[in-house]
Amino acid sequence: MLPPADTAFLEERRIQYTVHQEGGMVCVVFPDWRVPPGYQQEKADLLVRLPPGYPDMPPDMWWFDPALIRLDGTRAPATEVTEQHLGRQWQRWSRHFPNANSWRSGVDGLESYLTRIRSNVASFATRAAA
Repeated sequence: MLPPADTAFLEERRIQYTVHQEGGMVCVVFPDWRVPPGYQQEKADLLVRLPPGYPDMPPDMWWFDPALIRLDGTRAPATEVTEQHLGRQWQRWSRHFPNANSWRSGVDGLESYLTRIRSNVASFATRAAA
């Protein structure tokens, strides 16, 4: 259900994952995903939902279970919504690409998307509380 490049990347890096179908989307769950320092959690399950047309179409948003909360009790902006997927409650990180050229069809995939997630989550953990 994943493109061969994504499967190869995940297998080569020995990244644990499971793949599910739900509502026309391919759902990839990364159990015990290491959360960057600065959060109350050290690990959380990460959910990435791949739309029809992926990898030509980019993923949009990602989800965590349990919800990520910074050490000072602050939640990242646009993470207030909880959604149910795969029979579980997930904290939605509403993040979108700034423009159509941000996702490079034929180049980007799970490797670049996971890098984007890690960078975004880490940058909020180190940002000073407002």
